[in-house]
Amino acid sequence: MKNVFKATTLIILAVIVFSSLCMTVFAAGDQPVADPGGTNTGSISDIAAANAGQPTLDEIGTQVGKNKLGINYVWVLLTGMLIFFFQAGFALVETGFTRAKNAMHTMAMNFMVFLVGAVGYYLVGFALQFGGVGGWPSLGAGAATLNGEISIPGFGGLFGTKGFMLSSGGTYDVAVFALFFFQMVFMDTTCTIPTGSMAERVKFSAIVIGSLFVSMIYYPLFGNWMWGGGWLSQLGKNFGLGHGAVDFAGSSVVHAMGGMMALAGAIIIGPRIGKFKKDGTPVAMPGHDIPMAMFGTIVLFFCWFAFNAGSTTNGTDFRLAVVATNTMIAGAVGGLVAMFYMWIKYGKPDPSMTCNGALAGLVAITAPCAFVNSIAAFFIGAVAGILVCVSVYVIEYKFKIDDPVGAVSVHAVNGVWGILSLGLFADGTYGDGLNGIAGGVRGLLYGDPGQLVAQLINIGVLIVWGFGISYVFYKIVDKVWGLRVKPEDEEAGLDIPEMGCHAYPDFELIKSKGDLFIE
Repeated sequence: MKNVFKATTLIILAVIVFSSLCMTVFAAGDQPVADPGGTNTGSISDIAAANAGQPTLDEIGTQVGKNKLGINYVWVLLTGMLIFFFQAGFALVETGFTRAKNAMHTMAMNFMVFLVGAVGYYLVGFALQFGGVGGWPSLGAGAATLNGEISIPGFGGLFGTKGFMLSSGGTYDVAVFALFFFQMVFMDTTCTIPTGSMAERVKFSAIVIGSLFVSMIYYPLFGNWMWGGGWLSQLGKNFGLGHGAVDFAGSSVVHAMGGMMALAGAIIIGPRIGKFKKDGTPVAMPGHDIPMAMFGTIVLFFCWFAFNAGSTTNGTDFRLAVVATNTMIAGAVGGLVAMFYMWIKYGKPDPSMTCNGALAGLVAITAPCAFVNSIAAFFIGAVAGILVCVSVYVIEYKFKIDDPVGAVSVHAVNGVWGILSLGLFADGTYGDGLNGIAGGVRGLLYGDPGQLVAQLINIGVLIVWGFGISYVFYKIVDKVWGLRVKPEDEEAGLDIPEMGCHAYPDFELIKSKGDLFIE
């Protein structure tokens, strides 16, 4: 045994000595320098290695261009993925603010609108919105294939004609696909908003029809006018009104459009059974899980940084730091002001209105976030926090409209405030060349009343097109298909009649003494 131990020890020592000698021999001469920190990686030698020799200036330029565009592509795709998570936030907020007997129905609507909306936007909506945009510089030359626009000379574009199913008109291009991916999740937010105002009494099938309408016609046409090179964006070039109507990330295009549709739907479908007494006094119908709604608000707040900062569609545009910070400030101030408003007026810091205050601040800052300073962002958020509290009261107590989650107050009212605030507070430090106009975007307080006029025209179109066309649409759906579920289904809860399953199967409906059942 001792001999075996000695032999093993000698073998191990021999291996160690031999390895050391090999390391010394092979380390001799010129050797590549290790770079564990990555500080030297990306030098000219790396480009040479990638190009099998000393690179030419053209090859270096190509590599630099690909690197810059690569950053933009990663930025656009990553932020688009985060914006998709808006669906989770909205689903949690709306489900938490509604009653347990409708939880499955509400949650399912918020998932379904993405599925339907993605298909409708792919088939038709994207082409109508961006088919004539003519290019998207941050994504390279490929988006120039989107060059078909029906327009009126001297007035501006109406809708695009290229990019149906991401293939018509020679649009099978990486830039087009990246733009579709990013813009589709914006559209889907508009699809989601009306589900909240009509929750607890709307047919699931009616929301399917509505989502097709939003994704294929309603949203894309207005989106074209604002973001696809259409007539609202050209008010500056054609009529001398600032930079034309401007909306950086969607206070009007996304949120106010969804809010206007939510308002039209809530009016036509009518209030929930038992919501108003005979004298018109509203009856409280508390949500079943406010902590769920608060968690959903936090999810939305987080995703909003991608929603707004991602709208640069350019990872090398350092203004995204201003955008993200302004977003944080306005959302935080909006929630805080709403909390104190409710605390002072009603004696308690209402958690649900605190959530809606934060969301209102985020909606309002979405349009001006890139064009204003932090002080303006603070003020915009503060006004939004008050507006949402007042608006919820007025809509319910004065207009007798039942909006279970406050969608109209958060998205329509504060979407309009966001568009107006841009026309007031844009400070001229950003936006040079936007919509073909030299110089930064300036609001009324910084010397350009024309910009405010363009924003007011935008608001007028929101009311006429956003509310008007959705009102007509819901009227037709109500007459032909029916918007509302049967009264007995509404009273029992929509989970079983509409979805065939409970959100909470362990809950048993007890219809005995006093017809008690879990709400």
